[in-house]
Amino acid sequence: MFDLYIGNKNYSSWSLRPWLLMKHFDIPFREHLVSVSGRDYNPLLKPVAGNARVPCLHEADGFQVWDSLAIAETLAERYSAMWPADVRARARARSICAEMHSGFTYLRSAMPMNLNLKLKGRPATPEVQRDIDRIIEIWDEARGHFANGDGPWLFGDFSVADAMFAPVACRFDIYNVPLPTSAAAYRDTVLGHPALGEWYAAALVESEAHAHYDRFADDYGGPR
Repeated sequence: MFDLYIGNKNYSSWSLRPWLLMKHFDIPFREHLVSVSGRDYNPLLKPVAGNARVPCLHEADGFQVWDSLAIAETLAERYSAMWPADVRARARARSICAEMHSGFTYLRSAMPMNLNLKLKGRPATPEVQRDIDRIIEIWDEARGHFANGDGPWLFGDFSVADAMFAPVACRFDIYNVPLPTSAAAYRDTVLGHPALGEWYAAALVESEAHAHYDRFADDYGGPR
């Protein structure tokens, strides 16, 4: 049995990734919700995560694994179906997960995770649009070259890559980002995942609010 420490479901995109992965693959774990108040180093989280951030996975003996991608890789060593079976598909999946992990900073800054919002949207800045276009390119290439029609996910079957890009699908929905048909179909596939629906429902009843995330509502034309 694992223990997974996660942040507020309304805001914590990084926590969603390992949570969704574990839910999809029916890996038993106990969930511990902690506040993500404040945007900098939080010493109050030091007892539950060596880097004082969530998510953090605790093994049965208390050994900690932090960072979403490290958690995913640790779990995949025990549950091999988390990565595509084909060598090149697996390499590409790892490449796009690493790109997601370290990139798309303009998109992240302009469209923070906030599941309580459903906004009218606005034209993206050139920098944000470049991030959006790159994500669409990633999705189209994965679906077109590696999925082989076996399933609706990026590499056919659900993998770490889908968990890593799930918060982006949420952001595209929150901020009403126009997408071509293929990308919109994949976004809707992600949003239709039963576990994501469970996460969403819990997020919508959370009472803790953070103004630095909520202020974006007016910037994007208010609610739809």
